[in-house]
Amino acid sequence: MEVSLIAHTPEPDIMAAAAALLTHENSDFDSLKRRNAEQLKKILRAVIDMGHESVVEHASFTFAISGVSRALTHQLVRHRIASYSQQSQRYIEQDMHYVIPPSIKRQFARRYREIMEEVWQLYDELKQHVPIEDARYVLPNATCSRILVTMNARSLLNFFELRCCLHAQWEIRMLAWKMLKLVREVAPTIFEKAGPPCKTKHTCPMDKKDCRWYPKKSD
Repeated sequence: MEVSLIAHTPEPDIMAAAAALLTHENSDFDSLKRRNAEQLKKILRAVIDMGHESVVEHASFTFAISGVSRALTHQLVRHRIASYSQQSQRYIEQDMHYVIPPSIKRQFARRYREIMEEVWQLYDELKQHVPIEDARYVLPNATCSRILVTMNARSLLNFFELRCCLHAQWEIRMLAWKMLKLVREVAPTIFEKAGPPCKTKHTCPMDKKDCRWYPKKSD
């Protein structure tokens, strides 16, 4: 899995903080942005803590993601407030690149690889006789894909809350933590409390008491 942050709103923390100030002050936006940076970040923290997250929608982030399975991208696109551009299996011939889940790798790696080789042999054969768009029907969810994703910060906060959780599927959880690490480098204030609720709010919405991250009373 490779994840890169290839574009983002300039100074996302400052942008969001200035947007928050704009709602309460009769000042132009440029002068608000020129306020003391630490004061702006302090205001942004307070606004986010109060639950007024609409201001962070003005900050957006674009990720280039590769080496992930179609099983992952099917989950990813369920996050509706985002923009996606995915590599097409209709127009691009697929090389034999696939993801092996850790649970399968531990016990069934050899058989799994044998099946994948059979699938791609059939795929290569079909391509000689039918359109690629039809040959792709034999490809498994494990097939690797590339996807470009753009989300605003509010959507990302929701994404991290759901997908950084231990009960999220392993591959999309790995992706979520990699994305969180990248955005924290450029927008540390917006994302300083991002992540699963057990870590950020000391609560578990699913009440999964058997989870090793389940909040303890001492927390």
